[in-house]
Amino acid sequence: MANAEKVAAVAELTERFKDSSGAVLTEYRGLTVAQLAELRRTLGGNATFAVVKNTLTKIAVSEAGLSDQLSSMLAGPSAIAFVDGDVVEAAKGLRDFAKANPLLVIKGGVLDGKAISPTEIIKLADLEPREVLLAKLAGAMKASLAGAAATFNALPVQMAQLAEALRAKLEAAEGAPASETTPADETPAGETPAGETETPAAEAGDTPADEA
Repeated sequence: MANAEKVAAVAELTERFKDSSGAVLTEYRGLTVAQLAELRRTLGGNATFAVVKNTLTKIAVSEAGLSDQLSSMLAGPSAIAFVDGDVVEAAKGLRDFAKANPLLVIKGGVLDGKAISPTEIIKLADLEPREVLLAKLAGAMKASLAGAAATFNALPVQMAQLAEALRAKLEAAEGAPASETTPADETPAGETPAGETETPAAEAGDTPADEA
């Protein structure tokens, strides 16, 4: 490969590493051209599978600022799945193909600038697709909003019921008759308490019967 071609190849790889949301490094030793074509079809629009030369890839990885994450994986024949679409679907495609074709070995990768191990890639493949997760999130938000709307709609009715109850209590309190009982220890003026006999006052000139 001429020097100019190498420079162009490195520049292209560098851009792929920078522009892709993730990259998975694999070993493909022993896979046929037909099997590699099948893998590309399996990945569809979620990832682009490219066979690369380690010498050029190491330079591109360094220029992309990913040496610490990926340099150790660049040993032996390497191919990279650059993730352009749904990361979960890309991981599923690689996992399922590797199960059916053990010669494809997932070595690890990088996602949003962070290194991920083969185990983490498999766990990522076990997640539900992005569309399903978004649909569930939308459903949960819709249910929450519906509950809030129902609560707000019920407030006027509840306030009216509370106001009616308060009004009924006030009317009942205003219509109650005032107490007309007379305290037991008070006797109206000019009246003789019950149980007592009024004795007329002695008139002037009267002499008691036992006095002579």
